[in-house]
Amino acid sequence: MILERITKPDCAKGFMLDGFPRTRPQAEALDAALRTAAVELDAVLVIEVPDGLLEERAVGRRSDPATGAIYHLTYNPPPPEIADRLIHRKDDTIEAVTTRIQKYHAETAPVIPFYMAKGIVKRVDGVGDPDLITQRITAVLGS
Repeated sequence: MILERITKPDCAKGFMLDGFPRTRPQAEALDAALRTAAVELDAVLVIEVPDGLLEERAVGRRSDPATGAIYHLTYNPPPPEIADRLIHRKDDTIEAVTTRIQKYHAETAPVIPFYMAKGIVKRVDGVGDPDLITQRITAVLGS
């Protein structure tokens, strides 16, 4: 499915895979498929954020079912008049987030050395204002 999509004309100048591959076997299979299609990855972006901050970001997140807007109790508090209708997703509890982080370390982090051996890993500090992080990403991908 990925190969079919990335061979479309709108991907001729590049494409981004977000959150894939998630495991070393997936990375190896993707690598083989891309080789067959004569497509080469330019970069693998690793956005580095401490586990504790990931937990804080997710656990404080709330969504407004009426508008779809996303708020954070600390970083982007909702207006008081809508606070009662906000939803806390089941996968944003501390237990769920801890499980996701453990799974990342066990299954996804091993993908990084695979791509490091190819010399295409770009690391970005994912702590700070979203605009600043975007600037960091743009800078590292432009180099």
